[in-house]
Amino acid sequence: MSVAHGKMGLSLTQEILSHLGLANKTAAWGTLGTLRTFLSFNVDKDVQRLLKAIAGQGVDCIAILDVLTNRSREQRQLISRAFHERTQQDLLKSLQAALSGNLERIVVTLLQPAAHLDARELRTALKGSGSAEDVALEILATRTPPQLQECLAVYKHNFQVDAAEDIKSETRGILRDLLLALAKGGREAYTGIIDYNLAAQDLQALKQAEGPSTERTWVLIFTQRNPEHLVRVLNQYQWYTGHELEKTVRARFHGAACVALLNLASVIRNTPLYFADKLHQALQETEPNYQALMRILISRSETDLLSIRAEFRKKFGKSLYSSLQDAVKGDCRSALLALCRAEDL
Repeated sequence: MSVAHGKMGLSLTQEILSHLGLANKTAAWGTLGTLRTFLSFNVDKDVQRLLKAIAGQGVDCIAILDVLTNRSREQRQLISRAFHERTQQDLLKSLQAALSGNLERIVVTLLQPAAHLDARELRTALKGSGSAEDVALEILATRTPPQLQECLAVYKHNFQVDAAEDIKSETRGILRDLLLALAKGGREAYTGIIDYNLAAQDLQALKQAEGPSTERTWVLIFTQRNPEHLVRVLNQYQWYTGHELEKTVRARFHGAACVALLNLASVIRNTPLYFADKLHQALQETEPNYQALMRILISRSETDLLSIRAEFRKKFGKSLYSSLQDAVKGDCRSALLALCRAEDL
């Protein structure tokens, strides 16, 4: 057997095995999230417990967090509505009045509908300084099409402007083009059929798209193709060039555009690893980035936080749970640990 033939056989084997793996996918029998629907859910008991926690002589933070971090987002919304029906008070405002600091922020985040949280974070990223290529891309690139549509609808309703208009006014160049393309939600769905011809065409297009005026090629391929197809293209690019596509990105692009493309490539290759990197980065700052920790742990707690924990442990040699214990201080520490759920040995 020739060396070339042996390499090709190995590549084909790896490709076949990649389609069998479940590590990055939601299991058919459940979820890879740490937070599940609470089976013994009793909305009246939860309302009474929260009311007692707020109305007592001292605020019972342990009781509040025990309820909110052990119920699904849908159940938390049911609790919020039932609280208003029974007390004529807004649960969110009542908790805000009773709490402060990061604990208040995480409780507010837990009680917000997912689309409202995403819309708020997207608006902050676009109107802030230097976070569009990070937070905005995270939201636009990792939400499902229905989640993205709802987020953009809430964005328009809450801020009286389309997110696309803010993207146009607040960003520029290839970063703007990437975010606009992602906001359109036009990424192809994976049909289970491998289009080898299209993969070869995209590979050639990326190999040739290194001069000026070729940004459109990068935007089209990175934002329109389905992730399974893109992983194949990225692997083939490395096979034929001898280096990862990310090396070309670093040489070809600069600044926010480079960061955005690298983030997008990371999302495509391994979404749980992408979030593990983001969590590690948030924990390594002089003061932990609590906003990033809250956003990621809450938004992924019902989808793939178990996979994120596994990737974190594998890459950094320490569990996410222990990392949170060591870095996070203050009242919200127990809430973040509750969302993480357990130690990974």
